[in-house]
Amino acid sequence: MNKGILNGIGAYALWGLFPIYWKYLHQVPALQIIGHRIGWSFLLLIVVILLTRQWQSFRSAALAPKTIVIYSIAAVLLSLNWLVYVWGVNSGFIVETSLGYFINPLFSVLLGVVFLRERLRPAQWLPIVLAAAGVIYLTVTYGQLPWIALSLAFTFGLYGLVKKLAPLGSLYGLTLETALVFPIALVYLAFAGFTGSGAFLRQGSLTDILLIGTGIVTSIPLLMFASAARQIPLTMIGVLQYIAPTLQFLIGVFLYQEAFDRPRFIGFSLVWLALIIFWLENYLANRRVPVQPIPELGEG
Repeated sequence: MNKGILNGIGAYALWGLFPIYWKYLHQVPALQIIGHRIGWSFLLLIVVILLTRQWQSFRSAALAPKTIVIYSIAAVLLSLNWLVYVWGVNSGFIVETSLGYFINPLFSVLLGVVFLRERLRPAQWLPIVLAAAGVIYLTVTYGQLPWIALSLAFTFGLYGLVKKLAPLGSLYGLTLETALVFPIALVYLAFAGFTGSGAFLRQGSLTDILLIGTGIVTSIPLLMFASAARQIPLTMIGVLQYIAPTLQFLIGVFLYQEAFDRPRFIGFSLVWLALIIFWLENYLANRRVPVQPIPELGEG
C-alpha cells in the first residue's frame, strides 16, 4: 500500500473519529469549542508556514482582494459547518451528523448542476432521487426535517462550491480562512473569559489541553489529505471519503448507543443505496475517461 493511500485512509479515519474527541469536551459550549478550534488552528498553521519559509509566498497569494472575498465566504461556511457538527455530536446526534456527510457528495453534484451548469448523465439522477426519498421518508416518519444532516450537507456543499473558485491550496486556504475569522473568535473568547463563562483555564488541565489540541486535530488530517490528493487518483479519493461518515455512524450507534430504529434504517438504506449506485456509475464512467485533477476536500 503506497504512502498516498495510507495518508488518505489516515485523514478520513481521523475525521471519522472526531466525535470521540468532541465528546471529551461536552461540558464546553459548542461556540467556545469552535472559537478555540479557529484560534489554535490559525496559530498552528502560521507556525507551519513560518517554519517552512513560505510566509512571503503566502502573503503575496492571500492579500489579493478577490482572494480575500472568496475565502471570507468560505470561512463563514466552514465555521457554521464546524459549529453545527460539534453541537450535534455533543447533543447526542452523531448518527444524524454522519447522515449529513453521506448526503454531501450527492448534494455537491446537485450544486454543480444548479450553479456551474454541469450536466449529469441520466444514470446519475437516480441516486439523487433516492437520497431525496430517504430524507423525505425520515422527515415524514419523525415529523421534522433532519436539519442537522441537511445543515452539514448544505454548508459543506456550498463550501466545496466556493473552494472550486478559490485559487489557494489546502495549507494556504485553511490558514487564510482561519485568519479571517480569528479576530472574531478572539474577541468572543476574551469576552467569555472576562464574564466568567469561559471554559479555558477554569475547567481543569485536561480541558485546556483538549481545547489547545483542537488546532492539531483540525490541521493534521487536512495536511495528510493534501499529501494523499497529490499521489492517488480521484476515484480512490471517492472511495476513501466514506470512511469518515461510516466511522461516525458506527461510533454513534455502538459506542454512544444512539437510537437506530427501523425508520432510521429504512431512511439511511435509501441514502446508502443511492451512494452505491452513484459510486458504481461514476467508477464505470471514469474508466472511459482520463483521471481529472483532485478537488479540494475536507471534513467536519
